[in-house]
Amino acid sequence: MGVRVRQKVKGKGNPWWVFISHNGKRTSRKVGDKKASEAVASTIRAKLQLGEFGFEEQKPIPTFKEYADSWIKTTVPATCKESTLRNYQDILRLHVLPVFGELKVSEITKSKVKNFLHGKFNKGFATSSVGHFRNCLSGVLSLPVDDEIILANPAQQLGRGFLPTKDYKGDINPLTSDELKLLLDTVYKYFPKHYTLFLLLARTGMRIGEAMAVKWGDLDFNRRFIEVKRSYVRGKISTPKNKKSRRIDMSLQLAEALKAHEMVSKKKGFALGLGDLPEYVFTNKEGKPNDTNNWRRRVFKKALRKAGLREIRIHDLRHTYATLRISKGDNIADVANQLGHHSVKLTWDVYYHWVPGKKKPEVDGLDDPDFMHPSAPYLHPERLQTEKGLSIIG
Repeated sequence: MGVRVRQKVKGKGNPWWVFISHNGKRTSRKVGDKKASEAVASTIRAKLQLGEFGFEEQKPIPTFKEYADSWIKTTVPATCKESTLRNYQDILRLHVLPVFGELKVSEITKSKVKNFLHGKFNKGFATSSVGHFRNCLSGVLSLPVDDEIILANPAQQLGRGFLPTKDYKGDINPLTSDELKLLLDTVYKYFPKHYTLFLLLARTGMRIGEAMAVKWGDLDFNRRFIEVKRSYVRGKISTPKNKKSRRIDMSLQLAEALKAHEMVSKKKGFALGLGDLPEYVFTNKEGKPNDTNNWRRRVFKKALRKAGLREIRIHDLRHTYATLRISKGDNIADVANQLGHHSVKLTWDVYYHWVPGKKKPEVDGLDDPDFMHPSAPYLHPERLQTEKGLSIIG
């Protein structure tokens, strides 16, 4: 038996409710202010003990799957990008529905949600992935809360520290400068048609979807920058990840490679009967944007193997760009801007381990120049005492 008193939406002016749960049945009463609702709750408790409280005839409680179908068809398309919609569809199909689909929403507890998410952690899923699983659960379960079928969303307020601190360093696998040179040299020799795309990823830190969506009109060779305006994900053109366009500087080497690629693309355009360049910079045989998954399998992974390098993700070329710049002391705010991060703090959190130590003179300034550490004679032989009988050991 449970009788609880609370506001559905906290705040002055919002009415108070009494929520009753007894023998698998649930109902609620809107009362008014807090004092009145507590009095009603006390009366209901007494009636429940005496068996005098009657529940109205209730409709069957929907299953999680019923609400999931509504959420994915209505709520998500109205509030999220299409790529996010597809991710949530995959999460529901592969992970969430097999566990929660047939449960009534009233049967889903915080304990069940936590056990599910902890199980995903233990199977090796990344923190970010488990966070997406939780967001999916929470989104679906917000609907029965709105319908007053359940009192609170069991996927929210799971407790401080429930999700472990994201270990950004563990999520990235950048190449060293020597490894990157080896990869680019290998691509230039064995996969020359794809060299410019590899170079662009390495010299700009662009996301692969952003690179595939670059048009020739986005390039400014005079001022040497690229306008990032869109992204190509799962066969669809959409906005960049943060829904903001940005400008990325173009290195001299990259500019020359893109100019050479432009000449080749013109020949492709004429051969395809386009009369000029294809619309996009990096295209397939039909002059359409490259499919990322196909390019990863057909070119990227083969290039890594040919170079004798470990397997990394395409996204790790973005990390390579960032770590190489930061490790040589470049301004982290500029790196954040080039990457399209929403804040410098995010860039710092992700790449902190590659920031070079630059404060040694300031730290050294704390030392007492007249202080002589006992081990100093070993480190500075010229300062050894030479008086007879003095032992630096004893």
